[in-house]
Amino acid sequence: MSDDADGGSTLGRRHLLAGLVGTGLVGAGVVGSGVVDVGGSNGDGGGGGDERPLSVDVTTLDAVGSTAGTAQVPASGTPTVIDCFATWCGPCVEQMDALGTVYDRYGDRAAFVSVTNERLGGGLDRDDLRAWWREHDGRWTLGHDPEGDLLAALGANGLPYLAVADADGSVVWRHGGVASVETLDRRISSVLP
Repeated sequence: MSDDADGGSTLGRRHLLAGLVGTGLVGAGVVGSGVVDVGGSNGDGGGGGDERPLSVDVTTLDAVGSTAGTAQVPASGTPTVIDCFATWCGPCVEQMDALGTVYDRYGDRAAFVSVTNERLGGGLDRDDLRAWWREHDGRWTLGHDPEGDLLAALGANGLPYLAVADADGSVVWRHGGVASVETLDRRISSVLP
């Protein structure tokens, strides 16, 4: 994402907002507040059909179902379920149950990635993230994006925040708040070949 088009002010605001969301400074009212489908390119909830492919690189952690390194989000050439979360977010814990259920159904046909932008240090480290991941039955890719690039690219305005991308990398569905198994099931199956 380039700063050139607007002198950096939009990107700066996005990074600031993503950072505030990641540290909880935006306020508890934003976290899990309401359920908002904000559409995508499939025309069933607000997207204008002009979605461009998303591509953000995140650091991945060595954890259950995940290896240390870097991952492109969404995964190249495969439908991808994207979960933005934080360890301090109560609704994010609730979301993990539904994600685990749909992962069991679709994990062999779609990529799954959960990403936090929490800053490490000051009481939170990689071991804490891995422990939270184990405790909440995470078993797919675990990402860390301390600069909030993914949140900014998705336009996330609270946590949990979910998105589904098709195999071309276009986000076809975005959702603020906790999504049910049924909703996730419907959205994921819509992008499978």
